[in-house]
Amino acid sequence: MKRRLRSLAVGLALAAPIVAPAADHLDSPSADRNEEPTADITDLYAWMSADSEKLNLVAAVYADAGDDAVFSDAVIYQFAVSSSRQFGGPQESTLITCKFIDDTNIECWAGNDYVAGDPRDPEGILSDNEGLRVFAGLRDDPFFLEYNGFLNAVSTANSAVADNAVAFDDADEGCPSLTDEQAALLVGQLQHGNDGADPTNTFAGQNILALVIQVDKSLVDSGGPLLGVSVSTYSSN
Repeated sequence: MKRRLRSLAVGLALAAPIVAPAADHLDSPSADRNEEPTADITDLYAWMSADSEKLNLVAAVYADAGDDAVFSDAVIYQFAVSSSRQFGGPQESTLITCKFIDDTNIECWAGNDYVAGDPRDPEGILSDNEGLRVFAGLRDDPFFLEYNGFLNAVSTANSAVADNAVAFDDADEGCPSLTDEQAALLVGQLQHGNDGADPTNTFAGQNILALVIQVDKSLVDSGGPLLGVSVSTYSSN
């Protein structure tokens, strides 16, 4: 069974909406991406609703998906939501599992809530208990990155390390200690294209397939109000 995983090591406080993304774009080719691009996770987003009553989850797959891209019924999509009362404390885990029945219909489970149907309507499909809402379809890639600036910053950082121009704090688990000039240079490169050009979005005009889940917090917070989220894809073959 093939598996890909993205996780967010974050605490989502239930007092206010927080958006927390984890991203993976333009990574090296993999068997999953080449053989089944709908199993390749590019981003994971998680945030609470404005009233803190619902958890919103988005798994983006299939980088640079074409206009005719659809989800595969050969892939299982699974969110794992951990809950705890304090950082580092005991955790409870709740699974939200989805699988496409065919090109246009999906079924999803979250605890005792179950929903099935065509999830392409922007309003999504809602479980009978109204605790689970699901949308899935083609969307514009929401991730913004100036890729040339990112590459330039990586090159600068690698060169500084190779030239022993960066100090590492062994007492702080080997974290680098940058001078003000080094930090300003890296930030400037991340904010611009080549040779100081204005930043552009490398992923502008590209699509992804988005699996969007909205679940009542009461279904996922049995261990406490601090939530952590990961998402995995599995081959069902």
